[in-house]
Amino acid sequence: MIKISGLTKTINENTILSDINLEIKKGSVFGLLGVNGAGKSTLLRLMCGIYRPDSGEITYGGKPVYENPEIKEKIFFINDETVQFSGMTLNELKNFYKAYYPNFSEELFETLRKEINLPSDKKLSSFSKGMKRQSVVITGIACQTEYLLMDEAFDGLDPAMRVIVKNMIFDAVMDRELTVVISSHNLRELSEICDSAAMLNNNTVAFYRDTDSDISICKINTAFSEEYTESDFAGLDVVKFERSQSLYTMLIKNSREEIQKALESKNPAFLDIVPLTLEEIFIYEMEANGYNEEGTD
Repeated sequence: MIKISGLTKTINENTILSDINLEIKKGSVFGLLGVNGAGKSTLLRLMCGIYRPDSGEITYGGKPVYENPEIKEKIFFINDETVQFSGMTLNELKNFYKAYYPNFSEELFETLRKEINLPSDKKLSSFSKGMKRQSVVITGIACQTEYLLMDEAFDGLDPAMRVIVKNMIFDAVMDRELTVVISSHNLRELSEICDSAAMLNNNTVAFYRDTDSDISICKINTAFSEEYTESDFAGLDVVKFERSQSLYTMLIKNSREEIQKALESKNPAFLDIVPLTLEEIFIYEMEANGYNEEGTD
């Protein structure tokens, strides 16, 4: 497990992150959401030990990451920039990382390279932005680390290539319980692939959602022969309540089973319970929290 506790980071007298608290399960895909400037890149650099926290800590299996080579060799970080690799061929990039990661798999690297048909002897400076991103992704997966951190992972990839890269990540998660942390400003993209996700806003975690949790947000459409007010549903966490004659529309933050049991006790004429998708939940929470589109990354 990755555990982030009370994390704060200030750069050039600007508070970038304040009191960040998160837990990321082993073998999961975790999404880090936020607009450009929300602090995602700073958090990832702290998570891979590039930056020192001002306060708080980040631990992997209970061990701190900063100035800890034992933990760092278990982490591969894919930066949002690839310009530093422009002078290398793909083979040279592979050999560079192979020297640092003892579990590097030549066989896996070749399998992934052939799957996306990348030339191994051409400099990355001749590659498109998407090809450069693919090169670093397959190298990172071939390093066979326990943790893969990806900053704007799918930036520059066309839709077909996004699917291929996602499948590569899923295969690694399934085959060896790889833990993946992906940052993005693309809400829909994260909602499609993540087991859990957090949204950064105003220097801190504005919202966290674990999709394995029994507690979700459901949209309810129902009708009753009797009139009810929001207070009549006090046993439920009702976050939105609308009524038009006998028809009721509600957003309720409880498990589906709890909602069904409570509402069926009132003998509805019909009852439709639809759990919101992760994307819909985030949109709701963003609106509820007055999501700020400005920040410092």
